[in-house]
Amino acid sequence: MTSGTIFLIIGLAALLLRYRVPIFKFVGEVKVELDKCSWPWDPNQTGFKKYKELIESTVVVVISVVLLAGYVTSWDFLLAHVVGGLTGTAIANAK
Repeated sequence: MTSGTIFLIIGLAALLLRYRVPIFKFVGEVKVELDKCSWPWDPNQTGFKKYKELIESTVVVVISVVLLAGYVTSWDFLLAHVVGGLTGTAIANAK
């Protein structure tokens, strides 16, 4: 190890010792809040059944994103051609 690495490790250790009480308090508060959370799976189930709600929610999000992307892309294409036609700067079709 180089002397710079040793000083870095000592410095980090000093910071951790200096701020250990607020760090432990923060970690404890985070644990309490996470215990209050409702997780999207039943801890008593195993396998894919355990993650059924999580998988279904993910599928809904992916489908929603694809539909929204198609909607935005369609309007962008249509409006680009309409405005291009009105202003005489129509988008050329690539052949």
